[in-house]
Amino acid sequence: MARLELGLDTFGDVTSGPDGVPLPYDQVIRNIIEQAVLADELGLAFFGVGEHHREDFAVTAPEVVLAAIASRTQQIHLGTAVTVLSSDDPIRVYERFATLDAVSNGRAEVILGRGSFTESFPLFGFDLGQYEELFAEKLDLFAALRSEGPVTWEGNLRPPLVGQEVYPKTASGSLMTWIGVGGSPESVIRAARYGIPLMLAIIGGPPAQFAPFAQLYRQALEQLGKPQLPVGVHSPGHVADTDEQARDELWPHFAVQRERIGRERGWPPPTRNEFDAGAGPDGAIYVGSPQTVADKIVRNTKILGLDRFDLKFSNGTLGHDQLMHSIELYGREVAPLVDEALA
Repeated sequence: MARLELGLDTFGDVTSGPDGVPLPYDQVIRNIIEQAVLADELGLAFFGVGEHHREDFAVTAPEVVLAAIASRTQQIHLGTAVTVLSSDDPIRVYERFATLDAVSNGRAEVILGRGSFTESFPLFGFDLGQYEELFAEKLDLFAALRSEGPVTWEGNLRPPLVGQEVYPKTASGSLMTWIGVGGSPESVIRAARYGIPLMLAIIGGPPAQFAPFAQLYRQALEQLGKPQLPVGVHSPGHVADTDEQARDELWPHFAVQRERIGRERGWPPPTRNEFDAGAGPDGAIYVGSPQTVADKIVRNTKILGLDRFDLKFSNGTLGHDQLMHSIELYGREVAPLVDEALA
C-alpha cells in the first residue's frame, strides 16, 4: 500500500504550567506554534488546529495560527480539525484558506465538519434548530467554490450567487478539502457524492466498528463513477517512553476534561477502567510507548484501509513539555515503526 501519512491535531487546549496553574491564552497559542515547528522538523505530514469558542480552548481563529506556523515551517501540511462550517460563511472560509495556501506555498488543507460543540451557533447568531440544514446547504456552496470558476448557486438560507468569482485563486486550482464524519452513513455518502476525501473522527469505541463506513464510502465513490479518494482517521492519544508512563500522564488530564464535558452533556463520570479499556488494543485511544502506539495505528490502518492517521495529541491540561516529548516520540520512533510494518 502507499505510505500512510501521519499527522497531528490539537484543539488548542488550555494547558497547565509546571506549577499546575493554567497558562494564559497567548502563551498556549505560542506553544502550539512551537509544537507545529517540531512536527515539521520531524517530517510529519500534517498539523491540524481545531476551532472552539469556549474558555478551555485557546484557538478561535485557527487560520491565523496556521499562517504563523506556515512562516516557521517548510514541508508540513496545515489545516483545521475541524472548521465548523455550519456557523461560518463558506465564501469567507474558502478565501481564508486560499490565502493560507498562498502563504504556505500550497500546504493548506481544510477539514469541514459540524463540530461536536455548539457554542459558535449562538455566538454568531445561528439557530441550532437549523443544525442539519445549515451544514448541508453551506457544504453544497463550498463544494461549488472548489472549482474556482464563476459560481452560480442558489439555496434557502442566503441570497443566490450568479457568476460570482471568489479570490484569491489557489496555485493548484482547488483547495485540498476533507469532510469530517463522526459515524453517520448519510454523511459518508454525502462526502462521496461531492467527491471529497473522508476524515473519520473516532474518539470512542472499537475503531473496527468504523470499517463499514470506510467500505460504504469506497462503494459509493465507485457507484457514482468517481475516483477512489483518501480516507483518514482522527483519534486522541499520547506517547511516552513506556505504556505505564503514557497512561499515568494522560489519565488525570483526560478525566478532568471528559468529566467537564460530560457534565454539560449528561454523561456519567469517566472511570480509570473505562480509560484503560479505551487505551487497549481494541479501543480508540492511542496511548502508550512508541511500539504500542505504532502497533495500534498499523492494525487499524489495515482494518480501515487508511491513507492518513492524525493523532489528537493535546488532551486537556496536559503540559507543553509532555506534549513536545509526545510529538518527538511520534515523529522519531512511531513513524519509522509504522512505515516498516506497512512497507
